[in-house]
Amino acid sequence: MKGYILDYINENKFHKLERALKKYNMLAYKKLNFEYYPELRKGNFLGDKVNTDNDNGTITYELVLPSDHMFTQVHGNIKLHYIVYTKQNVIMLDSISPEDILIEGHMAELTTYKGVMISSQNEAKDKFKIDLLNMLNDNK
Repeated sequence: MKGYILDYINENKFHKLERALKKYNMLAYKKLNFEYYPELRKGNFLGDKVNTDNDNGTITYELVLPSDHMFTQVHGNIKLHYIVYTKQNVIMLDSISPEDILIEGHMAELTTYKGVMISSQNEAKDKFKIDLLNMLNDNK
């Protein structure tokens, strides 16, 4: 058997996260689909090794996807979480984080504030972070 097979732990949820990623961060979506997935299929495991389970023969990875600097400071890095089953030549795609903002973006249209997506549930908190970061950047 050549290469690895991509599979999903929760396919429905993962596709929702992918669609939200496509809608709100096209660069990360394109890199994921056209560069990272083909490399994973070839057996080139990208990202940071998070955990190794020798009993089950699994290795857990986190791959940071490209994103806007301000988005990263407000919501955190966009990461692909996946598990490699070395004996079976299978890669299980687990999730894409930050899940909360992506799931919310899938369910309803997100608004932006000064060019950054904000959550309707944490609107005041997100606006405060953006304003604070802008003030810090202005003082430099």
